[in-house]
Amino acid sequence: MSSVRCVFDTNTVVSGLLFEQSKPGRALLIAFRHGEILLSQSTLEELADVLQRRKFDRYVTGSEREEFLEAFVDRATCVEPTEEIRLCRDRKDDKFLELAIGGNADFVISGDGDLLSLHPFRGISIMTSAEFLAASGDQEEE
Repeated sequence: MSSVRCVFDTNTVVSGLLFEQSKPGRALLIAFRHGEILLSQSTLEELADVLQRRKFDRYVTGSEREEFLEAFVDRATCVEPTEEIRLCRDRKDDKFLELAIGGNADFVISGDGDLLSLHPFRGISIMTSAEFLAASGDQEEE
């Protein structure tokens, strides 16, 4: 897979953190290895907020989540979206489309039906982690 620019929705990033060998975890790893993961202020704020939820305490400690977030931000490419988009049934998902357009993304990786139903969006593939892994040539079974 040549260099790619990817946007991951919040739930996919969290799943990748909690379960490194899961499809979301492997998709994140491949995206970092073969390109860039894009991040905006609004997607970062949502990720930071979600990672603070106590329900994740049984999987990873608060300090592990903080370390993950810092490492994720250090490795990601920050982009400031330039266009406001109002297209998703769930308006909170529009920020991922705005980031994808503003960052000239190749892929949006999500498990959210509201985003997946928009595939393709202005030439950007919107797909699940499993579809991204298949496109990247990663056929390893869970």
